[in-house]
Amino acid sequence: MKHLNYKPSTSYPPLCVILYGFLTFLSLVTMCGNFLVILSVIYFKQMHTPTNTLILSLAVADMLVGMFAFPLRMFYSLSACMYDVGIFCKIRDSFDILFSLCSIMHLCCISVDRYHAVCQPLTYKSKINGRVVFIMIAVSWGVSVFVAITVVQTRSTNDDCQDMCFIDVIMANIVAPLLSFYLPILIMLCIYLKIFVVAQRQVRSIQAKMKPGATVSKMERKATKTLAIVLGVFVFCWAPFFLFLTFRTVGNNPAPVHVIETVAWLGLSNSTLNPFIYGFFYSWFRSAFKIIVSGKILKGHYINLKLH
Repeated sequence: MKHLNYKPSTSYPPLCVILYGFLTFLSLVTMCGNFLVILSVIYFKQMHTPTNTLILSLAVADMLVGMFAFPLRMFYSLSACMYDVGIFCKIRDSFDILFSLCSIMHLCCISVDRYHAVCQPLTYKSKINGRVVFIMIAVSWGVSVFVAITVVQTRSTNDDCQDMCFIDVIMANIVAPLLSFYLPILIMLCIYLKIFVVAQRQVRSIQAKMKPGATVSKMERKATKTLAIVLGVFVFCWAPFFLFLTFRTVGNNPAPVHVIETVAWLGLSNSTLNPFIYGFFYSWFRSAFKIIVSGKILKGHYINLKLH
């Protein structure tokens, strides 16, 4: 695409002011909600589990979306970036790629954690320990940063093409979504389907034999169900963006800017929703949120409190 001298308008209609005000509020909610998740996992000893450590890292990525991705997308919208690929537009694009890929890699790690917790409970603590979780988190962030930098750098050096080169079309619209979204989602769906089958088998076994471990098994299934909902919400938010990326028209008639912006914002809004899912479905997260928001955490020693 040729570079044009594009000067964005400095006048903002009332509708734009309302929209930007709402997005600013959304950014603050995203940061505060995910900060509650982070503080809950760090502060309360009961929350120090491998699953919650992965949730903590995912919440960090979601909080950074509110801190950086939201403001950059507000102030450097696609309508400006498509005509002037400046440094801030490149940073904006790299953040979008980084956080979306980082989220899906964390969800992959969480699905593996849930698989071992439900399907292989006897070996869970030996296989999913602190060292393994640290490696999962390091790989998730490392790969995401590498891919984000590589994609943006590759695209920015493509000055020889008058329009988008064929190889870039294939990489951006087919290969990238396939490897970063469709394939991981398919793998995770297969894992959760396997977990569901095993969990149903456990329920029947518990009902038949009334095993002493019924309470623990029920807790693990509850956690798995909640994290499956997190995955479902992620797919709901990001699927329109990746589907649009795959099937958009390439040529002289690009898709309307407002459509691209809408699906992109829907994807980013996933970072806002996750803390509400934890608070709604996890009673111990809900209890932790109440203690933190009420200010009780500043007045007493609640580290060893048994959350219900």
